[in-house]
Amino acid sequence: MTDRNYLQTEGDINLSHARKRWAEGIADDETTAALNRDSTSFMHQALSTPCLDVVGSSDGVYIQNLAGKQYMDFHGNNVHQLGYHNTYILERVKAQLDTLAFCPRRFTNMPAIELAERLVSLTNDSLTRVLFAPGGTSAIGIALKIARFYTGKQKTIGMYDSFHGASMDSISLGGEYVFQQGLGPLMPGSVHIPPVDTYRGMWYKEDSVYGDTAYADYLEYVIQKEGDVGVLVMETIRSTVVHVHSKAYWKRVRQICDKYDVLLVLDEIPIGMGRTGKMFAYEHTGIEPDILVLGKGLGAGIMPMAAVVCKEKLHVASSISLGHFTHEKSPLGAASALAAFDFMEQRDVLGHVNEMGIYFQERLLALKDKYQIIGDVRGVGLLWAMEVVRDRETREKDTMAAERMMYLCLERGLSLKVSDGSTLSLYPPLIISKQELDIALGILERSLIDVMGDNISAR
Repeated sequence: MTDRNYLQTEGDINLSHARKRWAEGIADDETTAALNRDSTSFMHQALSTPCLDVVGSSDGVYIQNLAGKQYMDFHGNNVHQLGYHNTYILERVKAQLDTLAFCPRRFTNMPAIELAERLVSLTNDSLTRVLFAPGGTSAIGIALKIARFYTGKQKTIGMYDSFHGASMDSISLGGEYVFQQGLGPLMPGSVHIPPVDTYRGMWYKEDSVYGDTAYADYLEYVIQKEGDVGVLVMETIRSTVVHVHSKAYWKRVRQICDKYDVLLVLDEIPIGMGRTGKMFAYEHTGIEPDILVLGKGLGAGIMPMAAVVCKEKLHVASSISLGHFTHEKSPLGAASALAAFDFMEQRDVLGHVNEMGIYFQERLLALKDKYQIIGDVRGVGLLWAMEVVRDRETREKDTMAAERMMYLCLERGLSLKVSDGSTLSLYPPLIISKQELDIALGILERSLIDVMGDNISAR
């Protein structure tokens, strides 16, 4: 398989003929000039260059380009949970900016202390110790250090196709080839196992009717055979393709980790902060992690902010520097996060997510019943995935149709992501209204109809 084919299975790529046609179709001179300057100044890298467009402003669920075109953002790198230009949060951050914008190491500050206490309380005091980091990748690095120091064991287990950040340690832990290719040996002891197949729309169930506990049995087999495994790192729900496991699976995983002294780290960097209808996705599972990692939406789309929240038993590494980041206790990042939590509480954002999630599910399942090109629909809250396939029975991916869908949606003002080659990842801001959701679903359906027409014409 060529690198190009690997890229097509990892996500929407920026080197296809469709991307070239998109770039050639940009008619605004100011935008073209800015994109050329961007291309000249920045290092080019997979999945990020060339850029789609130039964003000039944003508000609510929309981003707007230099020419005035608006895109409803169903991607947002999951930092847009509470919408763009959220004035409630902005005012709080501006006030903090006037008081204390930066806190040097060796000192602390009140916003950072208050945020640490808030995070602990949100776990019902089951996780009691906190460290902050300037981004999710750095927070994953902290979690790996804690696991090695606490367990004395060197090996990590992650899932194939998982993503935990783009640094050398996190790409070793993760399982996406597009981030590893051409870089030579990665972190020793990085073991990978298959992710659970959730094609049939699995939910958090008490039973295991879909047989996902077999994947947990395989996990135990690998731990036994490998030995020296200190940590299992998983996304509670794989955000891009929305792998949702049964409660029976999670109960078995927790038992296995306890049995073999393996720390369970749940990466909720993209999906924490209410996207699943609960503040943290692990609240759906019936188990608790040893370490919870948060990021992206924690900074409310304003400041980069991430956190590691741990059980008290892991508070044993005071002799080493686990983080030691320049912006570790950022007053602005903490103020952003505190304002985000207050905003969510005062406006019952979780209740709104659950209400919109039910409506979103109904509409997406109706589309699946109507169009055979949709292989599966999976999700919870406002985290959804729609598979685009050639045939439902064989589950053969239709990567060309999925990419065509993405560009048709973009043309009509809906920005979304393609993951795993043919899965449309749909995660709108949590403050989206029913009317806005209807607009987005209308764009999605019109694009489906056009793609199916293209497929029929090509036969």
